[in-house]
Amino acid sequence: MANKRVVEVFTAGCFICENAIKEIKALASSNCEVRIYDLNKRCDTNECVEKAKQYDIKSVPAVAIDGKLVNCCNTRGIDVEILKKAGLGQ
Repeated sequence: MANKRVVEVFTAGCFICENAIKEIKALASSNCEVRIYDLNKRCDTNECVEKAKQYDIKSVPAVAIDGKLVNCCNTRGIDVEILKKAGLGQ
């Protein structure tokens, strides 16, 4: 079986981010591995902060799929149609 598509969701733990997480999880298929990074809580290894810097995330929620920040997340919130075109749920 091929590797799963890695879907990284960066949040701040707010209501808007929680709704985005629910929507992304609902859209994700069995071929997607969804990872949630709450930047407000940080993570033990600081991996989430380093990844946010690497992807040059400017706002949350933001989504990276297979190591690339999705265009809809460069300057504003998510766009479900653009996420689907990028491979979410496939």
